[in-house]
Amino acid sequence: MEKIMKTSRFVSLLIVTLVVMAVSPCFSGEKEFKGQGRKTIEKFKKTDPEMARLFNSAYGYAIFPTVGKGGFGIGAARGRGLVYERGAVVGETILTQVTIGAQLGGQTYSEVVFLEDKSTMNSFKRGNFALSAQASAVAAASGASANAKYKQGVAVFTMAKSGLMDEAGVGGQQFHFLPPEK
Repeated sequence: MEKIMKTSRFVSLLIVTLVVMAVSPCFSGEKEFKGQGRKTIEKFKKTDPEMARLFNSAYGYAIFPTVGKGGFGIGAARGRGLVYERGAVVGETILTQVTIGAQLGGQTYSEVVFLEDKSTMNSFKRGNFALSAQASAVAAASGASANAKYKQGVAVFTMAKSGLMDEAGVGGQQFHFLPPEK
């Protein structure tokens, strides 16, 4: 039994290491990173043209060009994003997620978190914002945003990039806001 636990820990560490390696390209120079953000927004709009409505009407949003996720019983995800308020970049954010449950594999994906109003935006910018395990992301696809509804001021969409993960885990996402350096 002890050998199985050691093997399980090793595999978990290996998967987390692979996720970090997968995400590390998104920690590029500032100019490149902002370009990745713009390209990711365009990919979401191209995948679902109706999503342009959400980008235009949301008080703000956070765009994550690449989020890396992996798990073996215990899972983790991490990504770096740009925060927009009324269409202008106002800072960066770090997404962190830990999940527990039946899960195996690794993947990378893009994510956008729409913030409905000024109150939700201010809560996000205070530095530590969390989405509960019950908050669900919608996979971006043609027409997916047509009937999108905010839940507690937030709507979340994801778009797969690479990898494969079988998951029935539970866990929420935590966001840490980073205002621009002066």
